[in-house]
Amino acid sequence: MKKLIIIAGPTASGKTALAVSLARLLNTHILSADSRQFYKEMSIGTAVPEPEELAAAPHHFIQHKSIFEPYNVGDFEQDFLTKSAKLFQNHEYLILVGGSGLYLDAASKGLDKLPKKNEKIRAELQQRLIENGITSLQNELKKLDLDYFNKIDNRNPHRLIRSIEILRQAEGKKMHEMYQNSRKQRPFKTIHIGLNTDRTVLYERINQRVDIMINKGLVEEAQKLYPNKNLNALNTVGYKELFNYFDGVWNLDFAVSEIKKNTRRFAKRQLTWFRKNSEIKWFDIHYKIEDILTFLEKNI
Repeated sequence: MKKLIIIAGPTASGKTALAVSLARLLNTHILSADSRQFYKEMSIGTAVPEPEELAAAPHHFIQHKSIFEPYNVGDFEQDFLTKSAKLFQNHEYLILVGGSGLYLDAASKGLDKLPKKNEKIRAELQQRLIENGITSLQNELKKLDLDYFNKIDNRNPHRLIRSIEILRQAEGKKMHEMYQNSRKQRPFKTIHIGLNTDRTVLYERINQRVDIMINKGLVEEAQKLYPNKNLNALNTVGYKELFNYFDGVWNLDFAVSEIKKNTRRFAKRQLTWFRKNSEIKWFDIHYKIEDILTFLEKNI
């Protein structure tokens, strides 16, 4: 059976560098499961791999979509299955890398069946968001499923609306009852590697990464995207804080500090998701590549 090596972990943990190293050693391809690196208009703020990293190994699902194109996790699952089937014809191993747990799971296990979109409920919630603000949506989700409210990015109106839409149609079920991780048959074996480190070290790496992004031109990149700030793709840490700066709500220093804070919070949510997966073999970010290769040899 073919093998899919999954590299997971929080933002700023060095996933890309490890993926490139393994791809070169195994002479194979990298598929990205980072849901924001899909978009070609967003480079700096999504930490798209550097040109030398992209040149070091073949990459897929990096900047292959526009922010103006509808694209969701179901679309990604189908695209991944098509692309991986083609690549597995000539490769024993493929590498899937990213920090978006839902997208990694969609590729490796498949999506659970959830209630379909309900345009009537969605329109009502979007109107309430306009009239009453995000707090009214947060309060409803708390009542419907407090545990799920505490796990997700509950400041993301798109996520709140979709969650309420699902739960209203769920006949009293909670989200964890619908997300049962019912694994679908896949024509490959999955091997999970996770990168993490001490929280203090990780948070310092995150802060440094944000400073680097600012120096590389994140403010200017966000300024170009500002006219389209209401698109769901741009409801993303690093951009939405700068949009508040452009709106005159915050000054630049405060906006940058909020990017750092919200990125740290995002990393914490990523780890909460990944820790549910007992198949992940965790390595510190200061790993020795020999240790990872030994692990792979034992499991391949």
